[in-house]
Formats: sequence, C-alpha cells, structure tokens
Amino acid sequence: MTDRNPLDISKLTKELRAGNRAALARAITLIESRRGDHQAAARNLVQALLPDTGKAIRVGITGSPGVGKSTTIDALGMFLIERGHKVAVLAVDPSSARTGGSILGDKTRMARLSASDNAYIRPSPASGTLGGVAAKTREGMLLCEAAGFDVVLVETVGIGQSETAVCDMTDFFLALMLPGAGDELQGIKKGLVELADMIAVNKADGDNIKRANAAAGEYRSALHILSARSEHWHPPVVTYSALTGTGIAELWHKILDHRTAMNASGDFAARRRQQQVKWMWSMLEQRMMARLRADPAIRAKVKKTETEVADGRIAPAVAAEQIAEMLK
Repeated sequence: MTDRNPLDISKLTKELRAGNRAALARAITLIESRRGDHQAAARNLVQALLPDTGKAIRVGITGSPGVGKSTTIDALGMFLIERGHKVAVLAVDPSSARTGGSILGDKTRMARLSASDNAYIRPSPASGTLGGVAAKTREGMLLCEAAGFDVVLVETVGIGQSETAVCDMTDFFLALMLPGAGDELQGIKKGLVELADMIAVNKADGDNIKRANAAAGEYRSALHILSARSEHWHPPVVTYSALTGTGIAELWHKILDHRTAMNASGDFAARRRQQQVKWMWSMLEQRMMARLRADPAIRAKVKKTETEVADGRIAPAVAAEQIAEMLK
C-alpha cells in the first residue's frame, strides 16, 4: 500500500469475497491506517462490500482479567469450526496504546484457534481512544463477514465504556464470571449485567463445580431484580469449563435460542438498524475530531480557546460554539 503500489480496490474486493486471508489482513490494515488516501480507499472498500455483510452471528465477550476469555474463545471457536463455521476474533482494547500490550496478547493463549485455517484472529488497533478502536473494529467485522466468516467474536478488556461499545456492535453480549470469589454479588457490576444477554460462570470443573453452581444461583437471583434488555429474552445463567469443554455446547445453543427469539419478535432487525445509525454518528464524531487535529491553523485556535476557558475568560459553552464555527 505504498505510492509505488497504488491500491486496487476492485481487486481487493474480489479477493476478499473469495475468502483470501492475505487480502483480509491487507484490508484491515488499510482501514486502520491514518493516511487520508488510505481512509478514502477504506470507505470505498467497505461500501463496495456492504451487500456481503450482516449475515454473521456477532457475539461480544467480556469478563474481568483471569476469567479465562482467551481459553473460552479458543474452546468455543474450535467447537464452532468442528461444526462447519468460520470464526473471526476481534478485540476492543483502548488501553493497548498506553500499556504497549494487547488484549489478545500472545496468540498461544488461543493455540488451537490461531492454527486453524477456518479462524482469523486480529488484535485491537493501538489507536488509543475507545472511539477510534471501536470504529476500526466495526469495520473490521464487516470485512470479516464479507470474507465468509459467519461467526464474529468481539472481545473487550472490560473497562467501563468499552463494554458498552462492544454491546453496541454485537447481537449477543456474553459476560463471563468466576466462581468462588467471595460474595458473588461483589463481582457483579450492575451496568454490565444490564447489558448482558447471558452470564456464564467459567471453571466449573473438578472441585470448583459446587462453587460454580452456587455462583450461578447468586447471579440468577440478581438478574431477577434487574430489568432485561428485551421483554422477549430473560438472560440465562450457565456454568461451563473452557478447560474441559463441558458446557460449551449449551453456551452456544443459548446464543442460537436468543437469535431465534429476537428474530421472531422483530428485535433483532431493530437492534441492527439502531446499531447502524449509532455507528454513523460515532464515525461522524471521529471525522470532526480528526479535522480539528489535522488543520494546524484550527489546532492553534483551539489551543488558544482552551487557555481562555482554563483561565475563566470564556464560558465552555461559548468556546464550544466558537470551535464548532471553525469546522464550517
């Protein structure tokens, strides 16, 4: 993708539709690029591929560190591949730019999945801001769908707004929990549980089975108090073991049950439509912020306005109006 090798979007589109993995990697690198010509080409690419998207099952997965997200994704991914699916794994990790790490970390934690020709694993772009990472992940998801991946798993680091961002780009939001961590309800975040379409308690194996069942009971009681996201689906609580694979089949069947219920009620189509519009507004905000940062003259004026606000010479509302005027 250098100036000496101009982008051939029509060729890239054909290769992607044919399921070419190298083309998919190039396309995702293209949408993550900050170069203006690359961004324009990426928009044309996504637009051209739009009719080939939207058919995959999109599952968001969250959970605190140590809950076993990578092991779960590895086990679930292999279960799906053995049943004829193609699985893409993407990540939303706004912290990766600050820490230098990535949520997916070493792919050896998904050893079986990363070695499969029917899986594609892509870490989070290190663009630093949640909005930027989420926007690139959304577009990456569309490219994976166009390349023939029929299940997309989106992993989040589970900090604050990243959970909401992943919930807003997926059909099903799965919250992973651990058993035996003291008072189970201490580990349950009200906001997270209200987003979740299912809670799954991992490590239900060996001596942990009793504790996992007890934790599941606590979570079921908590869910009865909270309002569900949809009147057509009450979030179930299941136990499973990513290590042994026990319960993985039930976990997937619940995801399919949810899709059936949402389709029957019309909620599935409504949620997808709402997500599309949210994505548009998110992209618009990103574009406007990019303009503020890219134009040196505007940047200098904004810096001056910032100082005046900090010094109490201009009200924030007036300053915001002045900056908005600069974008006209």
